[in-house]
Amino acid sequence: MGFSDIFLIILQSKIILFFASALIFFSFLNINLWISSKLKDSKDNFVPFKIKLLISLIFSLIVGAASSSKWLIVQQYLNQVPFAINDPIFLKDVSFYIFSLPFFLAVWNFAMACVIITTILVLLDYLQSWLLNLKQTSAQYGTNEPVPNASLNFKAMLSELKRKATVHLAILGSLIFMMLAIKHYLARFSIMYSQKGIVVGAGYTDVVTYLPIIKAMMVAAIIVALLFLIWIFYLSKNPKLKKRHILAFAICIYFLFAFIGPSFIPGVVQSLKVAPNEMNLEKPYIENNIKFTRLAYNLADVEEKDFSVEMGITPEVLENASKTIDNVRILDWRPLTKTYKQTQEIRLYYDLSGIDIDRYDINGRYTQVMIAPRELDQTQIMQNAKTWVNLHMVYTHGFGIVMSPVNTVTKEGLPKFFIKDIPPIYTEDEESLKVSRPQIYYGEKYSDFILVNTKTDEFDYPKGNTNEYMNYDGKGGVRLDSFIKKVLMAIRFGDIKILLSSDVTSDSKIMFMRNIKQRISRITPFLELDEDPYLVVHDGRLVWIQDAYTVSGNFPYSEKYGQINYIRNSAKIVIDAYDGDITYYITDTKDPLIMTYGKIFPKQFKLLESMPDSLRKHIRYPVDLFKIQSSIYNTYHMNDPTVFYNKEDAWQIPYEIYGVGQQVQVEPYYIIMKLPDNSREEFVLMSTFTPIKKDNMIAWMAARSDNDNYGKLILYKFPKDKLIYGPLQIEAKFDQDSEISEQLTLWSQQGSQVTRGNLLIIPIDNSILYIEPLYIQAETGQLPELKRVLVSDGVRVVMEKDLASALKALFGELKKKQDTKPAETEDKSIDELIQQANRYYLQILDSMDQQNWTGIGDNLNNLGNVLKVLDEDAE
Repeated sequence: MGFSDIFLIILQSKIILFFASALIFFSFLNINLWISSKLKDSKDNFVPFKIKLLISLIFSLIVGAASSSKWLIVQQYLNQVPFAINDPIFLKDVSFYIFSLPFFLAVWNFAMACVIITTILVLLDYLQSWLLNLKQTSAQYGTNEPVPNASLNFKAMLSELKRKATVHLAILGSLIFMMLAIKHYLARFSIMYSQKGIVVGAGYTDVVTYLPIIKAMMVAAIIVALLFLIWIFYLSKNPKLKKRHILAFAICIYFLFAFIGPSFIPGVVQSLKVAPNEMNLEKPYIENNIKFTRLAYNLADVEEKDFSVEMGITPEVLENASKTIDNVRILDWRPLTKTYKQTQEIRLYYDLSGIDIDRYDINGRYTQVMIAPRELDQTQIMQNAKTWVNLHMVYTHGFGIVMSPVNTVTKEGLPKFFIKDIPPIYTEDEESLKVSRPQIYYGEKYSDFILVNTKTDEFDYPKGNTNEYMNYDGKGGVRLDSFIKKVLMAIRFGDIKILLSSDVTSDSKIMFMRNIKQRISRITPFLELDEDPYLVVHDGRLVWIQDAYTVSGNFPYSEKYGQINYIRNSAKIVIDAYDGDITYYITDTKDPLIMTYGKIFPKQFKLLESMPDSLRKHIRYPVDLFKIQSSIYNTYHMNDPTVFYNKEDAWQIPYEIYGVGQQVQVEPYYIIMKLPDNSREEFVLMSTFTPIKKDNMIAWMAARSDNDNYGKLILYKFPKDKLIYGPLQIEAKFDQDSEISEQLTLWSQQGSQVTRGNLLIIPIDNSILYIEPLYIQAETGQLPELKRVLVSDGVRVVMEKDLASALKALFGELKKKQDTKPAETEDKSIDELIQQANRYYLQILDSMDQQNWTGIGDNLNNLGNVLKVLDEDAE
């Protein structure tokens, strides 16, 4: 696939770490075991040194395997890119916390494991004869009888340790406490993630109390380590020295202080000093937390603007916002999934559950669409047809896509398709929608391997009562052109039929790891993937776009979201649905994490500028990232530490009534709209906010996706002295309307299920428009149909059969911009006039399907003008 460098760099890193750590551990342990063996009497060496070597080797392999898993931490440390941001306490670059500190802790863990395991094994080596005597004594008296003079066992054990052995163990003990001193030094930096105060990060108690205590413990550990060495010195001068109690006393004091100091003393200071004066003492630390949390979640550059709501929507305002109105998503993807499945899956083994939202230029219009791949679901194949040949050679791929606009339905309430059926039928004459390679070998549903280019033809698609078949001619898969490859693949998948099948030839290929997320994760396990990859039609091929994130949990002073406190959408990954080819594009060159990965794996990632323009038009701001940022911004939009401390202006994501009456949190939604003070419509992802524990709206945020504006966030704040209805309040107005309530009750009594779609809140000029689709599904049916649209301007509510009628009922005659032009009849031949008349006739039929009365009238007028000219020419 072209990523052998990534594979080899990871493998090389693991091998080097494995052997280096295993060798260091093996050497350190065996040097000490050799010393312990030499210092003992030969009669006390019951375990041969070869056995000790074997034990050392086993432990070394375990330690080496554990160390090899730290390859990424080591590579990040060696190739780190600075953040150019210093923390306010230790004045260290953020890269120290992201890259260096995890490396130092990993080295410390390895070194401490070496010393601890070595100390235990050396002690056991010195006590061989004592352990043997203890075992013999226990066997003599039985397991259920007390051993006589058990209190003397510990003294017997100490007497077993000769002076030289004691010196050896004391040196190892000194090493342990030196390691503890290093640990305390590194522990100082943990206050940058402290959660003991009012915010995450170092607070007053951490800086004033905890840091001095940790420094004191570091000094204490060094003192104990030196006492071990001093005790060894005096022991060598006076072999009869018995005063071990001084050293034991120092060790006890250290561990007592370690138990009480870091937890008890800061707790007392927090309760008695900080709590009564919390705001004054914590203010500078709250400011640090606000600043660094915004930086970590890429919220520092959110552009905030005031949005003065005037409720001034008129027919003229709607006409100026026609592109926004034309792209209002009245089709909700959840009910639409059922419709797609019922009308377009064609066969049981196809699956259309993965509906995505994108935009295309269709006949000169910037159009928002729903798009779903028709993937193959082998679990739905009839049980008696689930043969090995069918599962691995015949039913190998999905076929084509389904596409429909987000705002248009037929008179039956079903979506009007741009692309439908098998083979695909295109209802729009737009070249960018044409798919020349509709086969989907790599997608979201596939898990098992398949064999292509075998003697068995692959099922391509159903055609009436017959089927069409094909042979794969793409670049995907591994060619099985040798016996050894067949053997290896048979072992890899535990399936000997790969080796035995006579249908497999030297031209055959085996495809595996066809789930695109698993495929990406196998190549780049260090990237976190978005939950929703989406399909794009690009140059006649189907390609997936997968958003990828760089994340960390070690950003100083940053609020946690689950296990992370830093995130960037730094990569877009493009996967060919036919060949499985993968291309990585860096979208955020300011992210030190992705640039560090670029240094670790050179020439594996391309810059976004190298992505084809026709594909770049389809990148979109990811929903998962926007949800995280919105959740954080609920609190971290507050700049003033006092307001933040009191949570005076805390927000929340609002709730809505969805489905059959459930109260759910509002999901962010994509929309094509003209942002305030902008001259053109663009594709944005937006969400709204309400004050915490209240239902009125306070602000809305938009994430931009088009061209050079990609990734920019804009927050529009509503006036705090004006009531702007939130989703639940508008839902209540809908329910309180007598006509709407009566109609909903009537449908329910007739056995139909009424499903409420997403409530869309759409800024229009300086006003707000609320739109909610209603779906009706028969009690015994599986096909939800869009039957009504609820619309409100915040004061009045209406319910009509379609959006145009609802807007007309609410605001008066809507002069919606049409695709119709005045009939141009001058200097045209009779044949040209007949073709023009036929075109207007087809446009009339199309407008009738959409219940677009204005379009019908305009096209009738044009048709009349053409017929009049034809009549004059005939005379």
